[in-house]
Amino acid sequence: MGLHPLPLRPDGFGEIEPTPPELVNRALPTKDILPPPAGDRYASTISAVPPGVLARSTWQAACPVKPTDLRYLTMSFWGFDGRAHTGEMLVNAKGATGITKVFGQLFAAHFPLEEMRVTSPAELTAPPTGDGNSTSAFVCRPARGQTTWSAHAYGLAVDVNPFCNPYTQGDLVLPELASAYVDRANHRPGMVLAGDATVRAFAAIGWTWGGAWTSPKDRMHFTATGH
Repeated sequence: MGLHPLPLRPDGFGEIEPTPPELVNRALPTKDILPPPAGDRYASTISAVPPGVLARSTWQAACPVKPTDLRYLTMSFWGFDGRAHTGEMLVNAKGATGITKVFGQLFAAHFPLEEMRVTSPAELTAPPTGDGNSTSAFVCRPARGQTTWSAHAYGLAVDVNPFCNPYTQGDLVLPELASAYVDRANHRPGMVLAGDATVRAFAAIGWTWGGAWTSPKDRMHFTATGH
């Protein structure tokens, strides 16, 4: 995964290619980055962002939030491998408590996530491979196709299982290999669907779902700002 760069389109995204057969029903095991939770009970922590975590994140002085505006979360989640894991996330301090509640509900529902980790600067400039599936929040970047800051740059948006819940607009599919998941009638684990437990959990804290938009359809995206 992440090893085969795609040819670029004129818009800078990768060429949209068919989903590889092994990813049509994606259920890859999770690689632990933090010690898994003890037992099968949900656990979460909220803290100031440790300097080492900030250094490996996409934060920089030009970002629209200060480090003190962010919080570092650790949260239990179920992997597609049926095991409990511990993930990490940077979010805006205003949403930290709510987000831990959301993922507590997803854990209770056994909703699977492939990985949950802090996005690194190298990922912003790496050639697209079209196969990413990391659940994340803070990423200091502009909105797709725009020059204004994304809600992610404020830590006020979360993307859930991007490969299973792709962004689409016109002929663009992101991640670029996730076309098999555009068919929402073929319900597979890790997918977010209208009215499901994931949408309801975010709605309970006042966040809206990009999958309800007309164009683009941002099925992975939950936001506190509406954008």
